[in-house]
Amino acid sequence: MNVTVIDPGATLGVLGGGQLGAMFATAARRLGYAVVVWDPDPEAPAHRLADSSLIRPFTDSAACQDFIGRVCAVTYEWENVPADLCEQLERDVPVRPSSRVLRVIQDRIEQKTFLRAHGLPVPAFHAISSPEELCRQRALEYPLVCKTATAGYDGKGQWKIARAEDGAAVQEDLARSLRPGSRWILEAWLPFEREVSILVVRGMDGAVRTYPLVENVHEEGILRQSTVPADVPATVADQAAVMARSAVEALDGVGVFCVELFLMSDGRLLINEVAPRPHNSGHYSLDACTVSQFEQQVRALCGLPLGEVRLLSPTVMLNLIGDEVLLATVSPAAQDLLREPGAVVHLYGKRVVRPKRKMGHISFLAATREAALSKASVFRSRLVPPHS
Repeated sequence: MNVTVIDPGATLGVLGGGQLGAMFATAARRLGYAVVVWDPDPEAPAHRLADSSLIRPFTDSAACQDFIGRVCAVTYEWENVPADLCEQLERDVPVRPSSRVLRVIQDRIEQKTFLRAHGLPVPAFHAISSPEELCRQRALEYPLVCKTATAGYDGKGQWKIARAEDGAAVQEDLARSLRPGSRWILEAWLPFEREVSILVVRGMDGAVRTYPLVENVHEEGILRQSTVPADVPATVADQAAVMARSAVEALDGVGVFCVELFLMSDGRLLINEVAPRPHNSGHYSLDACTVSQFEQQVRALCGLPLGEVRLLSPTVMLNLIGDEVLLATVSPAAQDLLREPGAVVHLYGKRVVRPKRKMGHISFLAATREAALSKASVFRSRLVPPHS
């Protein structure tokens, strides 16, 4: 297959200027590309790393034409960028992953339906299009989880419903947030054994690279910690890689994808969600792999050969959430952290600290998985105030 390569020296565009956009910009510039960041938020950290920026709404047609005139190819840092904008952009420049892929993934109902239609196992689900349908539904047994079909992240736009009688309160929440065209997906609440995820990179020529399986811990819907390699049998890791690759190939996706899965107690794997971009659980690759997920994003976007996915060291990635970032920036805790062998600090440059906001992360590298977990555990114990 002939692939048009975008050589270093060209200018790449990224929609979204958060930490993922900033990490993409850093990887792109290291490989010799210029970067234009389009994000309506003037405080988005990627603006400070870009060669140039657009700080305009994504609905601004003049900004769209300006962006097209500056870039040779476009990617995005999260799945909630407008698919219509991506479709408009790709009439003139490549957008990877494509707007077609984005439309499937950014709607949870469409995504689950697509995966199931391609023979990939997903949790039992049921779609509703009005709040009143919630309490009338009989398709799923309780407990279940209700999620907005679109948008929502880090636990936002999600409600756990333990019993049928708890549905009334959630129904009121849905009614208060009702918008034209609103839909929700109900999913069986699964007593999973572990949450795992895996990065898949696919090039324009169909070449695929699959990273090691990662074990994740979430708190209040926010990723707290990722450990690689996951402590699972090799057969489970292999099965996860096959499933994740099959999902990306079914989408005919080009770029970096993260496939999140539930590992059940009987060894079954179910796909929870697919993200069409680098992922928080893949940040370990910045320090523990020969080629990071962000460099792979650049390579896939530009038609370059994909890099190897070799894991150099067991690693635990720990997110810094809200004012926990002070432990990495204020002495003496900051100095103690920097003295720790194998600890690598990444701060995102967000100027406003808010509760539940990801402010940075720390990778703890060690010779063994157990040693990396121990380092992370010692640091985590400092995140809990003494009086709590």
